[in-house]
Amino acid sequence: MLIGVDVGGTFTDAVLALDGRLITAKAPTTPDDQSEGVMAAIQTALDKAGASAEEIEEFSHGMTVATNALLEGRGAKTAFVATEGFTDLIALGRQDRPQLYRLCAARPAPLAPDELRFGAPERMTPDGPLKELTKEEATELANRIAQDTPEAVAVTLLHSYRHPEHEQAIGDALTKALPDAHVSLSHEVVGTFREYERAATTEIDAALSPLLASYLRRLVDRAADASLPEPAIMQSNGGLIDVAAAAGHASWTVLSGPAGGAAGAAFVARSAGTHNALCLDMGGTSCDVCVVDDGAVQERSSGEIAGRPLALPMLAVHTVGAGGGSIAWRDAGGALRVGPRSAGADPGPACYGRGGTEPTVTDANLVLGYLSADAPLGGDVKLDRDAAEAAVGELAGALKMDATACAEGIRRVAGAEMIRALRVVTVQRGIDPRRYALMAFGGAGGLHAAQIADELGIDTILCPRASGVLAALGLVVSPRRRDVQRSVLWSGDELTAEAIETAVAELGERARAAMHEPEADLRVVYELRYQGQSFELAITAEQDAEPEQLREAFEREHDERYGYHDEEQQLELVTIRVTAAAQGAEVELASEGEAAGDELERSTREAVLDGERIELEVIRGIPAPKTHIDGPAVVELPESTVLVPSGWTSEVDDTGTLRMSRTE
Repeated sequence: MLIGVDVGGTFTDAVLALDGRLITAKAPTTPDDQSEGVMAAIQTALDKAGASAEEIEEFSHGMTVATNALLEGRGAKTAFVATEGFTDLIALGRQDRPQLYRLCAARPAPLAPDELRFGAPERMTPDGPLKELTKEEATELANRIAQDTPEAVAVTLLHSYRHPEHEQAIGDALTKALPDAHVSLSHEVVGTFREYERAATTEIDAALSPLLASYLRRLVDRAADASLPEPAIMQSNGGLIDVAAAAGHASWTVLSGPAGGAAGAAFVARSAGTHNALCLDMGGTSCDVCVVDDGAVQERSSGEIAGRPLALPMLAVHTVGAGGGSIAWRDAGGALRVGPRSAGADPGPACYGRGGTEPTVTDANLVLGYLSADAPLGGDVKLDRDAAEAAVGELAGALKMDATACAEGIRRVAGAEMIRALRVVTVQRGIDPRRYALMAFGGAGGLHAAQIADELGIDTILCPRASGVLAALGLVVSPRRRDVQRSVLWSGDELTAEAIETAVAELGERARAAMHEPEADLRVVYELRYQGQSFELAITAEQDAEPEQLREAFEREHDERYGYHDEEQQLELVTIRVTAAAQGAEVELASEGEAAGDELERSTREAVLDGERIELEVIRGIPAPKTHIDGPAVVELPESTVLVPSGWTSEVDDTGTLRMSRTE
């Protein structure tokens, strides 16, 4: 028995895999202590399955603790150590403006204030030490830092990605001087060059790790009290790590929540026989989008969260503030806007009846008839139509428009935000969205899928049966994974097959040792560029790749990306990244007998579609494979709702996934 639990902004989702069945459950998220909502969701799933906690063999968890803290600028009291003369490198950054035409816009302030930045009396070059750091100097520096009693210390020295000896010496001294403080060393956290990005990532790691460790201790204690196994934690790269590693390196988990949804979407896409899909995860607070190519989510070697760089491998997920709980409002110019502010889990949308009064996307869908007041949402949330109409009506009055037109406008504006996000991960990267299916999930994804597909020219939509809890399903099926990377900067005579083989073997050994899996599969990514270029292209190749093979693969990718290659330019191998992974669980999405055994409730209700009042067919329950549904209709699944508009038809495949196609 396996369980995955994902914490979202509004609901905490659980998926229990038991004897080939999937049991799903939701509970309201508890922002003050997310572990309370986690345990409530687990207990709900166990009650539905008639099982006990002792039967669970593996527990996987994705959460938003590190994400929320970073977005809100919260963190532990953090000191920053750099080579003398470089203590302000995070504040200086790249000296480019965050927004080209807003001269007053500022980047987020460093997490370590001026008074907690310390210079180390050392200097390392790429070839070795220029100024040695003695043990006495490291001890004296650590004692000076200890006088300010920081909760965490980030250490980033020049060229430590190649020569970490001075960082290690300072780390040892800090451990003795500040035994209760968390220490993050850049060569352990990142391991690559570019000192600004490496420093900023290490600072994030140091500032967030004490907060995450505190949360994980509470969760582990609650799990132990409930006879549950210790949880494995989802990383930003889509793989699981043990709880101790996650507590020690919070920066690895900043995209933990979205990564679970992306992993679940890729799994469903492969199971449904659609290996290329654009994924749209619309939850209560935000909307995450990504691209699945050949059954795998696209990855990137670095990213930026809340204006701060993260020089770590992560899934290429783009997020916008357009969820079911996103608040609609009138801006200073009198225009209708939606998000990024969200009603969250408490008080939630007005229709939740928990004190919320501002109109949200969920309220608009209820007013238009796509959601039913007599059908509770996941987590047994009952909807109040009168409250939704009052909230939308108040905004409509401010905008001097009809309440129904206002509700449709809210949907269109939210849809435009999601379309913009999908264009970022497709059109702006040279990808034609029309060649992909749209995988819509999350509690609200299926309600907006057809509108988005129409705009992007997509003809096929997939809505998984477990749409509302797909991130939790992704946690169940994700592999355990550890990435180890190092910048080598080899070119010319240095770039040899022997050097590559030696480096890959060493990094692979470290990755397997970190996972405690000596037989884990290895995957190698080589980041290459022409000498003199500023950025690299990531090339996946064999562990024993020859320089000539790497050049051929690089030039094919360079042609694909930029339209040319240059055979006379010298090639430079910048970074080697080795990934060790252990296979995830095999889960059967649906069995025909189980799906066919669920009785469907069919009815009709009045709804507004494209400005017209229509009779909408309502199908409540889990449709069996081969079930055919013509629009206009809504399918009310246990944790999500799917709208099949006029001009679309839907059929359920053997995995329980609704496959929508155009009829005109």
